[in-house]
Amino acid sequence: MITRQTKWPRLVTASLCAMLFLAAPQGFSEAAQESDGKRLVDQIQGVFMDLADRVKPAVVNIAPVSTTVRSGENPRERNPNSSGTGSGVIVDKRGLIVTNNHVVGDAKEVEVRLSTRHKFIGQVIGRDPDTDLAIVQVATDHDLPTVPFGDSSKVRVGQWVLAVGNPFALDRTVTLGVVSGLERDAVRLSRYEAFIQTDASINPGNSGGPLFNVNGEVIGINTAIINFAQGIGFAIPSNMVLQVVDQLRSRGKVMRGWLGVGIQEVTAELASKFGIKESDGVLVNDVFDNEPAFRAGLHPGDIIAKVNGHSIETPSGLSRAVAGLLPGAKVELEIIRNGERRLLPVDLGERKEDAVMAAIPAPQAPVLPELKLGLNVQDLTPELAEKFKIKDKKGVLVSKVESGSAAQEQGLREGDLIKEFNRQPVNSADEFKSALSQIKKGDSVLLRVVRENRAFYSVLLPKEKQPEH
Repeated sequence: MITRQTKWPRLVTASLCAMLFLAAPQGFSEAAQESDGKRLVDQIQGVFMDLADRVKPAVVNIAPVSTTVRSGENPRERNPNSSGTGSGVIVDKRGLIVTNNHVVGDAKEVEVRLSTRHKFIGQVIGRDPDTDLAIVQVATDHDLPTVPFGDSSKVRVGQWVLAVGNPFALDRTVTLGVVSGLERDAVRLSRYEAFIQTDASINPGNSGGPLFNVNGEVIGINTAIINFAQGIGFAIPSNMVLQVVDQLRSRGKVMRGWLGVGIQEVTAELASKFGIKESDGVLVNDVFDNEPAFRAGLHPGDIIAKVNGHSIETPSGLSRAVAGLLPGAKVELEIIRNGERRLLPVDLGERKEDAVMAAIPAPQAPVLPELKLGLNVQDLTPELAEKFKIKDKKGVLVSKVESGSAAQEQGLREGDLIKEFNRQPVNSADEFKSALSQIKKGDSVLLRVVRENRAFYSVLLPKEKQPEH
């Protein structure tokens, strides 16, 4: 059983001593102040030394095991892979260990080495690549040392933390630092990210090891560093770890809720076109047929502002909120549609693995030039749809993007399919040209674009045609 702990350490006493020392009257002699200062430093140092001694026994070294086949008395021999070692933390006295998925890799077995140097062969009984977590079970006839989990929602920037692991195969190395940031979600290490950032040194081999608060509670599982920067490490928050571990233990896999929408961040340009604030939510750019959002009546162009009353500000925040719920859960979305807020109940489905999208080959030469936006479009014929593997049969095909144009600056490409022009469908090159002709100088254009069968919105500011010489 994974436990939580709320006992306060002696750091509280040390903090009070610090306040008393700083508030000391001028009448104190320099010698007394120096003595008090040293005593305070000794107390704080003692807190961390005691903390390290208490938690280190629950931190283990993990190495994936390969099996070689030999003749003789020991035909199958297990060999730990020393080049792929990492760390883990014991969370149940009967031998359950949490680590990173990338530490165990594809291995079914790993060698687990305790602080006592005792070794076990552990079975990888569950893994979740989407959060880079895995659990390992070792067979033991006696209780193993464990550490409790804390509540990562209460972690604050600036608080002290302790990272413990096995960097460069140096067993149970302890480093001290602070929490530098919270909910880091653009690191691109895993599908679902809300990392705790810390400056406590995390080096190769620390992956899978715990990040502790001063109470000795695990508030994160160390997972990565930025190689080219010093003092930037990341840990998976403990609340996410517990949620994943509970499902891996009970189901052997992680089941996640699914809306069935394409979403994107609301930029300043998009916010202006939709009449909202950037912080109002995330923009729905696609609604997949016969999926939960489709059945609930969600539309492209809707803004999802809240899920079950909790504000949504980023696409990754919405993904985490939905994925943190089980399939079949009933959720209430607060959406903004045409400037009006409304509530929309949705029954979540189960998330599926993403399909592999086919690359779009280069299109043919332009048919209809529109140099104000810097792109050329042509009608989407059945032959072109088949050639470019476009599932949608409506829209106009981008056949060329001019260098230095508004279209190029916003990332449009040849082979993109334009579905809407300022929230209105466009199904022919003539319709596109007519819509563009009505744009006044200084007005921007909102396009809904499909690329590799995924939709997104883009705002373009047309440039005036330059006179020909």
